[in-house]
Amino acid sequence: ASADAVAHIMVQKFVMYAPLYRQEQEINRQGIQLSRQTMSNWILKATEDYLTPVYEQLHRELLTRDVLHADETTLQVLHEPGKAPQSDSFMWLYRTSGDTNKPIVLYEYQPGRGAKHPKEFLAGYKGYLHTDGYAGYHDLGEDITVVGCWAHARRKFDEAVKSLPKGRAKGSSASQGLAYCNLLFEIEQGLAEKTAEERYNERLKQAKPVLDAMFAWANSRTAAPKSALGKAFTYLKEQWPYLTNYLKDGRLELSINRAERSMKPFVIDRKNFLLANTPRVLPAVPLCSV
Repeated sequence: ASADAVAHIMVQKFVMYAPLYRQEQEINRQGIQLSRQTMSNWILKATEDYLTPVYEQLHRELLTRDVLHADETTLQVLHEPGKAPQSDSFMWLYRTSGDTNKPIVLYEYQPGRGAKHPKEFLAGYKGYLHTDGYAGYHDLGEDITVVGCWAHARRKFDEAVKSLPKGRAKGSSASQGLAYCNLLFEIEQGLAEKTAEERYNERLKQAKPVLDAMFAWANSRTAAPKSALGKAFTYLKEQWPYLTNYLKDGRLELSINRAERSMKPFVIDRKNFLLANTPRVLPAVPLCSV
């Protein structure tokens, strides 16, 4: 295989989201007999020889940064040792934040969603980690400060508003909670061009009073635990220590939207290839994105 051929196949698969079986059909229509198994072997060999050392170096560089984001999504693998074909495996993502002009995005496949996986990947890391509300991120050691996601909190109140009958949303507790969240995002939007130090100071002046008022308001309200509003209140109260951690440093962000955007290419790819046969033939690329 030429370097051009392997690069083309990788770009088609991982950038243009064309699974190998589709590439095989297209190439065969051009009169070239090239099987998906051969293309897969080319990708695996190129990954082992050329991309894995790059990935490992980027991993080392990632752990030197002060602020990171993490996320994970499901994946079905048919032949995973010790697991049923119908069970979920996971693609994890770790990336730099907006405080750098040299971003790093790394993907790591794992057969499960246990807390041991981020703990192992982030071994030796000291700094801030933006995550969603998954509890597996909350026991990574005292050197890692978890920063919660207000986009997830806002989504809970938005769902609560949408669950109400027409005409009952206005003035409801769900709408009030959503308004608090929207105000925090409006404040943040106004601070986008500030330096990290300026943003830190302005958040204490503008956002902290809103947070204090929201917490007092939430503690004065009740809702059925299994209702949409009850779930929003539960999420807010359980995640509150992590949701307010973004006040600690002006480089921190209000959500993990940055990580979710980076996960989107893999999700699109997954919709096309649907599942993987074995862990070895998983999308080894995109291993990383710089």
